[in-house]
Amino acid sequence: MNRPPRLERPTPEQIAALPPYPALPLSHIHVLRSAEQFEFAERELRRAVHVGFDTESKPVFVAGVPHTGPDIVQFATREHAFIAQTALPEAQGFLRAMIESNEIVKVGFGLASDRPQLYRKLGAQLGQSIDVSHMVKRLGFKDAVGLKTAVAVVLQQRLQKSKKATTSNWANPTLSPQQLQYAANDAHASLLVYLALARESDGHAQKIQVPHHQA
Repeated sequence: MNRPPRLERPTPEQIAALPPYPALPLSHIHVLRSAEQFEFAERELRRAVHVGFDTESKPVFVAGVPHTGPDIVQFATREHAFIAQTALPEAQGFLRAMIESNEIVKVGFGLASDRPQLYRKLGAQLGQSIDVSHMVKRLGFKDAVGLKTAVAVVLQQRLQKSKKATTSNWANPTLSPQQLQYAANDAHASLLVYLALARESDGHAQKIQVPHHQA
């Protein structure tokens, strides 16, 4: 079996030269609170089958203080992102059903680290899922790559990742528009990278090239 040629990670300059990732508008990012919203989200996720998946946790800056996340769990279809806050009692049943489902395939990056957190926080075992980082690595990378690099290599787009949003308080009952966009992007972009790679699974995926810097 022929191995794909070794790929180098794109540089920050190469990524900066790419067109921006077409993020979902805020009107398609839903923070789930009412029974009607949870029902709508479940219908859309079951219809999509493959859904983007990620979690966010309030950062801990003091040594010895335990992590208590995840504080939000996000899912995405092509058209919508759904954000569920784990502290909300109404979200518990929905989250366990979606996370444990084997009919809804969760696709995301670094899922191994999410499994113990989801079980500790929600008592939920992660059901059918695909870690997209392994799919991207098989294109020819020595090590696993993150979402931003994957979007650059696979989609030829620049995904903005705000450090301020990354380290923000995800346990806040009211999330800012920046937090909502960040969380939605993580799940939505994971799905689009997966779908692009799945379309290329007939053997053409190795033809994907690292983007070149354009002057």
